[in-house]
Amino acid sequence: SYLPWFEVFYKLLNTLADYLSKGQIFIQNYALLCLGFVHKIPMKRTKVSYGNRNLTELIVAVDVGNLLQLYASMLFERRILIFASKLSTLTSCAHALSAVLYPMYWQHIFIPVLPPHLLDYCCAPMPYLIGVHTSLTERVKSRGLEEVVMLNVDTNTLETPFDDLKRIPSDVMSGLKVCLKRQAVSPGCGVSRAFLKAQALLFGGYRDALQNDKVCEIYFCEELFLDHKSASMKQFLQSAIHLQFFKQFIDGRLDILNKGNGQDDLFEEEITKCETTAGVYLDVFRMSQYRLFIYLLQIPSHLKIVICGLQAQSDTLIKSLHVFAYAVK
Repeated sequence: SYLPWFEVFYKLLNTLADYLSKGQIFIQNYALLCLGFVHKIPMKRTKVSYGNRNLTELIVAVDVGNLLQLYASMLFERRILIFASKLSTLTSCAHALSAVLYPMYWQHIFIPVLPPHLLDYCCAPMPYLIGVHTSLTERVKSRGLEEVVMLNVDTNTLETPFDDLKRIPSDVMSGLKVCLKRQAVSPGCGVSRAFLKAQALLFGGYRDALQNDKVCEIYFCEELFLDHKSASMKQFLQSAIHLQFFKQFIDGRLDILNKGNGQDDLFEEEITKCETTAGVYLDVFRMSQYRLFIYLLQIPSHLKIVICGLQAQSDTLIKSLHVFAYAVK
């Protein structure tokens, strides 16, 4: 969950475990302990952080090189197996890997700890992210699995038949590598921020591909999304647009916008921050169009049609302003 419940229950269970180990747990103490961990339900559209503790445990257990390989495998929706001898570590690493895709969600089989009687799931032909206790390693490998990415957390070793890392724009991965190496020394919320920035650099251009039809319904244009991209970025995005997590993300964003709600979360903030850092003057106009979409969905239908008509007539002017912005730059 991207809500804070994971952290709350983790702290509560750890505290209970300490009391149990010392023989100090009583019903009265348990009730008082629960009261001490009361957490207010976040208001609608409240911005919350995600997966920091799990990501911290992952970056402590796995070196940066392997972590980048795993991130690339997640971006291409591979079949991924994680092995560890400690169940808490196994759970944390599985949840952490699913969190690196934020604001996207892993859309396929997800089993943080696979029970022995379900080992046949490892032979599934579709993408999966599965955690397996190391005591079952030989039983899993005896199934002759092909095209599966395997990480052993205990030994920090990764086996993969793919070269996914080279298929992602090198500038994005180089920046992520630098950030993760810095965080590996002193892990914290910077780990999640590093992946969030990478996601914004890879997929933030989706806002440029939002268009509105004659009745001001917003839709996503794949051609615009791929337009004006570097060769490496375009090649990556051509694969990404067919992946389930990206399709779900776009459908979710369009649903929110077409219901008249603006999307204002950590991801959108990071996109704007990346654009500002890069000094992209053209984004002033792109942001204006994005905000216009949000505004149009909050006004009566008969006014939408009028404004959309005016917007269409202004296309030539906006294109001229775009050319001027590049000339100034």
